[in-house]
Amino acid sequence: MNNRRRPTMKDVAKHARVSVSTVSYVLNDSGPVAPERRERVLDAVRVLEYSPNESARSLKRRSASAIGLVVPDLTNQFFALIAEGVQGAAIERGVLVVLCAPEATPLTEAHHAKLLRSQRLDGVIYLTGTGTLPTAVLELARSGPVVLVDEQIPGFDLPAVVCDSRRGARAVARHVLEQGHRRITVIGGPVAMWTAEQRLAGYREAVAATGADPDSMPVLVGDYRQDSGFALARRALDVPAAHRPTALVCANDLMAIGALEYCKSAGLRVPEDVSIVGFDDLPVSALLTPRLTTVRQPAREMGAEAANCLLDILAKDDGNPLPSGPAVLSTSVEIRESVAPPAGSP
Repeated sequence: MNNRRRPTMKDVAKHARVSVSTVSYVLNDSGPVAPERRERVLDAVRVLEYSPNESARSLKRRSASAIGLVVPDLTNQFFALIAEGVQGAAIERGVLVVLCAPEATPLTEAHHAKLLRSQRLDGVIYLTGTGTLPTAVLELARSGPVVLVDEQIPGFDLPAVVCDSRRGARAVARHVLEQGHRRITVIGGPVAMWTAEQRLAGYREAVAATGADPDSMPVLVGDYRQDSGFALARRALDVPAAHRPTALVCANDLMAIGALEYCKSAGLRVPEDVSIVGFDDLPVSALLTPRLTTVRQPAREMGAEAANCLLDILAKDDGNPLPSGPAVLSTSVEIRESVAPPAGSP
């Protein structure tokens, strides 16, 4: 291993026979330098294999050199796409992203938050898998900016990037109702999650708009995971046909995929025997049989928006307050083959 000392800006200046300020002018393109001196500096940088200390440079520029990203589960394509968006936007602005995925290790979200804090990162983008903020994340928010993605947490005034979950849920439920379904069961997300609450509100609004009582629509609480969708679909559908729902409205695509798996195992046809919809529009959703009707959230755009939001906060130094409230992105319904009129309807 090569243990030689890392070259400094002073070493570059000495090799190029110029002042340190001249080296800084050349590297930061921040001042006039004669062409011959500029060439000597660039030659010294190449010979010495000098690389700037980005942390020090970022302090002088009042900009970021590294940010953290906490993602609960990268096996969920939706979270992975958000991470891609964060990474892409950060690269464009010359910033390193340090990724923590708590569910990939036996360590907790709180442990990862403490680890990120110890790295002295400029800020953190946080995707909560629980709908709560661990104490360590609150400590992060006190020492630097934290931006939430796909979630808002009541009582905490943190910047957030979300989608209009309520409107998307209302639109997809309206599509199911327009097909003639009235026996509908919701497979919802965790009650502590803002997204789950918003989607359930949207479903209920669509039912209320028909004049029906939204409280008559059964709601089974899941956890956004595929096996949860399988188990809850079994609970909803393993009943006499006369009492079986004709449609399952699932609060995310993973649970909808689990519901599709249960139907296949139970010999139920989708959509002939039961219609199923999801939420997220994961890439796999258009490849299923049948292809899944769902609500599209622009996951990559959400990640990029969160990264740019965080980096704009870090770069802001004029003393004026930042705009309040979350950034809200639009959703759209992707109508495919998993919904059809209920059997026996005209």
